[in-house]
Amino acid sequence: MTVLVTGGAGFIGANFIFYWLKAHPGDRVLCVDKLTYAGNLSTLSAVLEHPDFRFVKTDLCDREALDRLFAEEHPGTVVNFAAESHVDRSIEDPEVFLRTNVMGTAALLDVCRKYGTLRFHQVSTDEVYGDLPLDRPGLRFTEESPLRPSSPYSASKASADLLTLACFRTYGLPATVSRCSNNYGPWQFPEKLIPLMIANALQDKPLPVYGTGKNVRDWLYVEDHCRAIDLILRRGKPGEVYNVGGNCEMNNLAMIKRVCQELGKPESLITYVTDRKGHDLRYAIDAGKLQQELGWQPATRFDEGIRQTVRWYLEHRSWWEEIVSGKYLDYYEKMYGDR
Repeated sequence: MTVLVTGGAGFIGANFIFYWLKAHPGDRVLCVDKLTYAGNLSTLSAVLEHPDFRFVKTDLCDREALDRLFAEEHPGTVVNFAAESHVDRSIEDPEVFLRTNVMGTAALLDVCRKYGTLRFHQVSTDEVYGDLPLDRPGLRFTEESPLRPSSPYSASKASADLLTLACFRTYGLPATVSRCSNNYGPWQFPEKLIPLMIANALQDKPLPVYGTGKNVRDWLYVEDHCRAIDLILRRGKPGEVYNVGGNCEMNNLAMIKRVCQELGKPESLITYVTDRKGHDLRYAIDAGKLQQELGWQPATRFDEGIRQTVRWYLEHRSWWEEIVSGKYLDYYEKMYGDR
């Protein structure tokens, strides 16, 4: 079988490619990525020469390029990770997110219908549900929760989800959607919370925390997420949405302190900056449907996952140091320098 993975040079997409080639030997994996700021071809260096792997640099909005690729490869399964994903960037420039996350998904769905793709999976986020109050810890998002996105990013992802489900209902495209909580692990771009804190702490730089740091997130180790998508592709029911949560809620301040502890760095590095616009208070996922119907549950306890993640960034300094030495520094200064 040929599996097409969009956004495969990004964090979760790359981890999924590594996982799939190991878990399904003999399958051909085709990676499509535009290689924007967060897509790094060096992330895929370990598999670029793999006999069952092919990389193609393509913009999902380029329908002619997609058509040529599908005509040549006829992928049976498509997993769509490709997305602009950073909330702060979406606040600065919403149009880029609408183009990639909405129009790119629409183009991909169209070509899947044209070539009779056997399985389409849309990788989404818990952020499409909006947020939950901090004072009601028993509340969690289910697949039936209303969509109440707070940012241009989450609104664009909600739109892509609805397009996917509409293609199932209207055209019969066998499609599923998964909505995950905050992922962490190897190869994550250093603008995200955990790798940003690791990189800054290793350089004894300030650790910027939005507001009071009390915003709560549910943390999911990336390999557990990959296993969940694998199960959904093999056993999930077309037309369904599946929540994927780590069952590990923690506020941002506690997370940063945990990183400091793991690295042996002082908490005095923590610096509070002006809060993000429309900052969601709390995300919490109920993954009961995925657990009950498909038998999935997170296998990586947080203490082990964060230890492995910190170790990975220590052992791969050249990868993230090359990133933070470039244009990212200009963006970083804009986001945190005057706040």
